[in-house]
Amino acid sequence: MFRRKLIASGISMMLGAPLSAFAADNAEMLQIRNEIRSMKQSYEARIEALEQRLQRAEAKAGKADNRNAQAEAVTAQITSSAPSSVSNAFNPAISLILSGTYSSLSQDPANYRITGFIPGGEIEPGTRGFSLAESELIVSANIDPNFYGRLTLALAPDNTLGVEEAAVQTTTLGHGLTAKAGRFYSGIGYLNEQHPHAWDFVDAPLAYKAFLGRQYGNDGMQLKWVAPTNTFLEFGAEAGRGSNFPGSERNKNGTGSYALFAHVGDDIGTDHSWRAGLSWLHNTAKSRTYDDLDSAGNMVSNSLDGNSRLWLADFVWKWAPNGNPAYRNFKLQGEYFRRQEIGDLTFDTVNLASIDRYSATQSGWYLQGVYQFMPRWRVGLRADRLDSGTVDYGSVNSANLSAPAYNPSRNSLMFDYSPSEYSRMRLQLAQDKSHQGVTDNQLFLQYIMSLGAHGAHKF
Repeated sequence: MFRRKLIASGISMMLGAPLSAFAADNAEMLQIRNEIRSMKQSYEARIEALEQRLQRAEAKAGKADNRNAQAEAVTAQITSSAPSSVSNAFNPAISLILSGTYSSLSQDPANYRITGFIPGGEIEPGTRGFSLAESELIVSANIDPNFYGRLTLALAPDNTLGVEEAAVQTTTLGHGLTAKAGRFYSGIGYLNEQHPHAWDFVDAPLAYKAFLGRQYGNDGMQLKWVAPTNTFLEFGAEAGRGSNFPGSERNKNGTGSYALFAHVGDDIGTDHSWRAGLSWLHNTAKSRTYDDLDSAGNMVSNSLDGNSRLWLADFVWKWAPNGNPAYRNFKLQGEYFRRQEIGDLTFDTVNLASIDRYSATQSGWYLQGVYQFMPRWRVGLRADRLDSGTVDYGSVNSANLSAPAYNPSRNSLMFDYSPSEYSRMRLQLAQDKSHQGVTDNQLFLQYIMSLGAHGAHKF
C-alpha cells in the first residue's frame, strides 16, 4: 500500500498535482514509521521482560533442585547409617552373659561329697584357679501376636554347649492364664526359676545341690494362673519328661515328673514387699545310677529304681526406703526342703549287683540376707543346713552302705560391686562342711557382664 501511495504521488507530481497533497503524504508516512517504531520498542521491552522472568524462574528452579538433591543425599546418608525400626521389628532380642571365676579351695573338688545324700547333678564347687564360669547366650522375641519364644544356650567351663531353655509361651490366653512348652526351669521354690547370673551368691545353696542337683530343669509343659486380685496369687502345674535329677531317663512313653506350686505376695506400705510359696515335685527314677563311697571307703556304682517326692516352702521379704532400692535395700530369702524317696537300690552294679529295699526321708534349708548399704555396694550372708534324716538301705545292703548321723553345713559371706546395671564383681568366702570330717575353706572371685538386650529379673 505504501508503494502504491508513493507511485500515486509520483504520477500526481508529473500531472502537476498541488504541493499540499505531497506534504500530506509525507506526514502520513512519518506517522506510520513512528507507529512501527513504537510497536517494535514495546514488543522488545515485553520480550526482554519475559526473558528476565524466565531467567529468574530457571534460577529459582535450579536452587530448588539443588536443595532437593541435598536433602535426598542427607536422607539417604541417615537411612544408611541408622537401623530401620521396621526391619528390626522382626529381629529377636539377643543378650550375652559373660561370667568367670577364680577359685581357691583348700580341698580337692574331685573328692567333693555331701555325706548321707545320694549325689546327682552338678554339686561340685568348681575347679581351682581361673576358669570360665557358665556363660549364657539368650535369644528371645515375640513369634506372632499369640506366642513368645526364648532360647538360652549355656557354655560350661569344660567347653560343652548345652540348652538350658528352649520354650514357647502363650501371650493371648487371657484371664490370667499362661501356657509354656519346651525346655525350661521349673517354677517350684524361689531360686530355681532364676538363672545363675541372677543369684546373689556364686553358687547354689546346699539344699539345691542335695535335692535338685543344683537346679531343676525339665522338658514338658507348664500352666500358670494369676488371680485377678490386689494380692498377688499365682498357681501353677507342670508335667514333663523328668529325665533330670532326682528323676532319670526312662525310655518310656508318658510323663516322668509332675509339679504343683502356689505363690502369694503383697506390699506393706511403701517400704516393704514379700512373697511366700509352697511347691511339690514328683519324679520317677528308673536305673538312676550314681557313684558313691561304700562303708569301706571304696568307690562303687549304684542304681535306684523308685519314686522321689519333694516338698518346698519359700519366703522372700524386701525392704527399700520409700520403695526406691537405688540407694539402700535389703532382701531376706529362705527355703525349706523335705524329700522322701522309696524304691529298690542296686549296690555295686558292676560286680555284686545286690538289690534291696531303700527308703529315705531327709530335709534341709538355707537362709540368706543381702544388704545394699550404699549405691552399687552390697554385702550378704548365707547359712546352709542339711538333715540326713532317716535312711534305710535294707537288711542286705546296709552292710555295705552306711547312713551316718551327720548334718552337712556351710556358711558363706559375700561382697559385690556393680559399676552399672550391666556389670558386677563379687568376692565370696565360704566354710563348707558338707563332707563329714572335712572342712573346705573356699574363696571365689567372680565377674558377671551383660551384653545386649536384657529383661528385668523376677521378684
